[in-house]
Amino acid sequence: MDTFPIDYPRVVEAFEFLQDWDARYQFITELGEKLPPYPDEERIDLYHVPECMSTVYIRAIRDNEGLFTFHGDCDTSTVKGVVAILLGMFNGRTASEIDEFDADAEFEKLGLFEHLSPSRHVGVYAMVQRVKRQVSAIEESHV
Repeated sequence: MDTFPIDYPRVVEAFEFLQDWDARYQFITELGEKLPPYPDEERIDLYHVPECMSTVYIRAIRDNEGLFTFHGDCDTSTVKGVVAILLGMFNGRTASEIDEFDADAEFEKLGLFEHLSPSRHVGVYAMVQRVKRQVSAIEESHV
C-alpha cells in the first residue's frame, strides 16, 4: 500500500499542541498541501461529493489485504485540509473499521465543528458518508 502522507495520531497531537485557532487553520492548510496531486482521470461524478459547497473529490482504494487508502482533493485550501484529516482518519483501515469509525466524534474532539460554518459541517458529513459508501461498494464487489 502506498504511504499516505497524513498520520492522523500526529494530527491529534498537533491540535493539542496548537492552542490558537489561527495556528490550527494554518496547520489544516498545510495538511491539504501534503495530499498528492489528484489524478485528472478521477475527476468524475463517481468520486465527486456534490453536497459540498467546495469542489471535493474522494476516491477509496482497496489493497490485496483489504486495507484502504485514498485520493482526495478540493478547490479551497481549508476544506482540502479537512479532506486530508478525514482521509488520514480512515487510511490503512479495513472496511469494517471504517464503517464503525465515528468521524464526527473525532472532528468534535479536534474542535473543528465549532470553527467551521454549518454548511461546511454538512459538507464534512457528506464526505464521511461518501467514503463509507465507496468502501462498502468496493467490499461488496470483492465478495
